Amino acid sequence: MVKEFDAAAFSAAMSEKKTLVVDFWAEWCGPCRMLAPVMEALSEELEGKAEFVKIDVDDNPDLAREYSIMSIPCVMVFKGGELAGKNVGFVPKAAMKEFIEKNL
Repeated sequence: MVKEFDAAAFSAAMSEKKTLVVDFWAEWCGPCRMLAPVMEALSEELEGKAEFVKIDVDDNPDLAREYSIMSIPCVMVFKGGELAGKNVGFVPKAAMKEFIEKNL
């Protein structure tokens, strides 16, 4: 299951050094809406390996700025409080799974 995070929840998870797969998105973004069911499916397939979250860039502009997010969807993998990988744009499920697994 993909959880909705705000800046405070993200900061708390980062301080706990959780492994996170973060989907930076926005309601108005077509490719973001296409990616949502892919991320939902992968969150179930990879359950226990990482926490899957999504952060709305319109509601959390400071986070978007902090991570230099210029295009969405932007999926980032964080391990131990550090950025492990970044993927920008929509990709099919198999490619997204490969990207996530490579960075876990």
